[in-house]
Amino acid sequence: MKTYDTKFTDDREGADVSTAVASSAAALTASDRCDRCGAQAYLRVELGEGAELLFCAHHAREHGAKLRAIAVNLHDETHKLGDTPTPAPHSEG
Repeated sequence: MKTYDTKFTDDREGADVSTAVASSAAALTASDRCDRCGAQAYLRVELGEGAELLFCAHHAREHGAKLRAIAVNLHDETHKLGDTPTPAPHSEG
């Protein structure tokens, strides 16, 4: 799991505070939706300070170069689209 540190100053105390932020390593599910069109997301783009964007495969391809340039971490599951599901066994009846 990739982590990165975020530093900020607490104005009340004037002290520097470091917070470790863990990246989202969890697999994307059918409930994760593309931020552009609402289709199922297959790419999670983590940005600085914990922000993240989700994209379907279409929008991931369309904006891929720009996303890679600004991403702190990428979680790409577009390979799942090439998987062919195993057909269910035929039952004779």
